[in-house]
Amino acid sequence: MSEYSAQASSEDKINGTVTGDNVRKRLGIIATCVVGGSLVALYAVAGPFVAPALRKICLPYVPATSVQVENVLKVLQQRSGSLVDIGSGDGRIVIAAAKRGFRAVGFELNPWLVWYSRYRAWKEGVHHSTSFYISDLWKVSFAQYSNVVIFGVPQMMEQLEDKLGKELQSSARVVACRFPFPSWVPDDMAGEGIDTVWVYDAKTFQSKVQINQTEK
Repeated sequence: MSEYSAQASSEDKINGTVTGDNVRKRLGIIATCVVGGSLVALYAVAGPFVAPALRKICLPYVPATSVQVENVLKVLQQRSGSLVDIGSGDGRIVIAAAKRGFRAVGFELNPWLVWYSRYRAWKEGVHHSTSFYISDLWKVSFAQYSNVVIFGVPQMMEQLEDKLGKELQSSARVVACRFPFPSWVPDDMAGEGIDTVWVYDAKTFQSKVQINQTEK
């Protein structure tokens, strides 16, 4: 092999190595961009669903189990009229209640969940008997509703006791899921463990409030 050929062969190897390194670097950059972009997109879509809605008291989005939904419907099976789900999440309680004949309404501060609930109601064919509103529960009056469902957290239950006690009509019924109210004595219960629901009739807790006020 001539000296020129040997030099050319050596240069080809060097150029090939450099070219290979450049290709690998470019592929690495592209892969990083793809993965990073995918994570950003995933967060943009999923973030609003899993992040707590901004409320006076943080009420995280935790979907109701199918057993919880059935327990709610079970304790309301002899009831009729309007139903409101406070902090309605993805709308499953409202949609299930509408299928049982209730005129059902959901209040939820997270707009993504409200839009998703509306889509689910349309898909399930109950959009004419359901409504979903973007609203803070503390700024809404529940006086017009016959049945109230709440998936709350312990930090909010005492304040909610006071609010519902003042607003609801004596014929109303309240169903608390996951956590009971701190002062009210339930009129009924269904389920067990995390799927337990507590039933409170307004005439019961309102009469006790009146008795306490009289004694004072």
